[in-house]
Amino acid sequence: MNRITKKFEDKGSGKLMSLFITAGYPDLESTVDLILGFEENGADLIELGMPFSDPLADGPTIQFSSETAISKGISIDKIFEMVTEIRKSSQIPIILMGYMNPVLRYGVSAFCEKAASVGVDGLILPDIPVEESGLIEKEASSNNLPIIYLVAPNTSDERMKLADQKSGGFVYCVSVTGVTGARDGGEVSQSVATFIERVRTNVTKNPVLVGFGIKSYEDAQAIASNADGFIVGSALIDTIRKSYPNENWKKDVFSFVHSLKFGK
Repeated sequence: MNRITKKFEDKGSGKLMSLFITAGYPDLESTVDLILGFEENGADLIELGMPFSDPLADGPTIQFSSETAISKGISIDKIFEMVTEIRKSSQIPIILMGYMNPVLRYGVSAFCEKAASVGVDGLILPDIPVEESGLIEKEASSNNLPIIYLVAPNTSDERMKLADQKSGGFVYCVSVTGVTGARDGGEVSQSVATFIERVRTNVTKNPVLVGFGIKSYEDAQAIASNADGFIVGSALIDTIRKSYPNENWKKDVFSFVHSLKFGK
C-alpha cells in the first residue's frame, strides 16, 4: 500500500498536517534534518519543493527560498539523494512538488523511475492541467507514483470530479485563488467553508487537504474543519527565514511546527 494512502487510513479522527519545504533551503545540509524534525513534531506528510527559476504560482516567500536553494547548487539528483537519506530512518510520505520544466529537462521517464526507486510517494505539478497530464501520468502510473491534482475556488464542478478521478492519495484544495503566501486569519477563513463544502460534494474518492495561507493552529483548525487535513508552506519558510542562522534556529522552527499541529 502507498505510504500516503496508509497515512490517511491510520489517521483516525484527527487532521493530517502536510508541510512544504523547498529542497536545499536554507542550505543543502539542513533539508534532511529539518524533515526528520518535522516528523518528530507532528508532520504527517512532506511536500518537498523542487526549485525552479521561473515559478508561476509561488509568492515571494517560496520564490526567495527557491532562488536561495538554486544559488547553493540544488539539483534534481541532489533532491533524490536527500530522499534516499531520509528513507534510512523514516517512512514519512514524501511528495515532490514543483513545475514540469525541471521534470522535462531530466526526462519524464527517468525522473519517474528514479523518484519511485528512492522512495518518493507522489507528485504535485501545479502547472499541468488535469486534462493535459497524459505524458507524465503514464510514466508516473507505470512506476506506481500517484499524481495529486489541485482544485481552487474557480475550478468548475466537472474539473473537480476529474481531478478526484485522476488523483492518487488526496486532492489538494487551494483555499485562496492566486499565488501562494501566508495571509491574515480573517482573510484566510472568509467563505472557505462554503468552498470546501462544494469540494466535498464533487470529490468523493479521495481525502481533501487544504492549503495556501495557513500560518497558525487556529487557522488550521478553522480551515480544515471539514477537510481531512491542512498544508503549510509559506509560513514555515517565513519562520525558517527569520530564525536562520541563529544558534538555535532549528529549535525555533520545530517549535513552530509543533504549535501548528498541537497548539501552544
